Amino acid sequence: MTTSPNGRRKPPTIHDVAREAGVSRGTVSRFLNGGHYVSPAARTAVETAIRKTGYVVNRHARSLSTGRSDSVAFLLTEPQEKFFEDPNFNVLLRGCTEHLARHDIPLLLMLASSKDDRRRLTRYITSGHVDGVLLVSNHSGDPVAAELRDAGIPLVACGKPLGPASKYSYVAAADRDGAQEMVRHLISRGRRRIAMVTGPLDAPGGPDRLAGYRDVLAEAGLPQDPALVVEGDYRRTGGEEAARKLLTQAPDIDAVFVASDLMALGVVNTLQQSGRSVPDDIAVGGFDDSAAATAITPALTTMRQPYDRISAEMVRMLLAQIAGEDTAGVILPTELVIRESA
Repeated sequence: MTTSPNGRRKPPTIHDVAREAGVSRGTVSRFLNGGHYVSPAARTAVETAIRKTGYVVNRHARSLSTGRSDSVAFLLTEPQEKFFEDPNFNVLLRGCTEHLARHDIPLLLMLASSKDDRRRLTRYITSGHVDGVLLVSNHSGDPVAAELRDAGIPLVACGKPLGPASKYSYVAAADRDGAQEMVRHLISRGRRRIAMVTGPLDAPGGPDRLAGYRDVLAEAGLPQDPALVVEGDYRRTGGEEAARKLLTQAPDIDAVFVASDLMALGVVNTLQQSGRSVPDDIAVGGFDDSAAATAITPALTTMRQPYDRISAEMVRMLLAQIAGEDTAGVILPTELVIRESA
């Protein structure tokens, strides 16, 4: 840090960082604007120099010179209570925040649970207050993604979008493959009357997880009884209600594949209240490997979604779009985590 003529210490500048790192000012600038065309060695040197000098980006000055806000929105188009109930949203938000922080970019949380909220936030976003959007839980027919895309806003969605008109970038888990692996696991445990509680079939992940379940039933020559499938809503209460329906429609089930851990928590609770033992009478498998998976007894066998990789890819793709690059879809593998419930 240098000293001004009046004796006050000046804050460090980009020139100070470049001098400390032994690189050009242009290299520092490219690092601060997304890290494109910066070698790993130069990146490390700049990061070290920033920490040593205490350099902080002057966001107002950079916004004036670049026309950017240097901030990103995390837009959740779901009822607000779901954000606080479902641990997956918080894990994803934390991961995106951490990955953006490495580029000194703040993340703004936006909750749009009504048409008025979506209209207001869309207007705010398209007015240039953020440089891009990380969109979570977009339902089929939700106009937000299309409106932002048509306005030229860089956008990356969490989950594979539904419908032929959904032409935007996304990062998703391999939902169909993961569902197949879980159902095969239940069959390997000797289960033959396997039910499923799906997620919403108009939301990312819902149709693919149901398709994976049906794939393996057909593969194993097991009957595809409509009474074995109940649609849920990714909430604990939805899992409880779905389990009650299953016990009424198909009381002879010996396993349930549940499309989210939070719903599985409700399913296990209802099964136990009905006098069924988990897993002796009915095995239960979930999907996510969230905090809910170990919040129940017995602990839940589930499919792990790689949330850290999902958030890292979402941030990487969004920054690439902001820099003018084209991005497409990314599918990441899931992993079977075997515990006591199945």
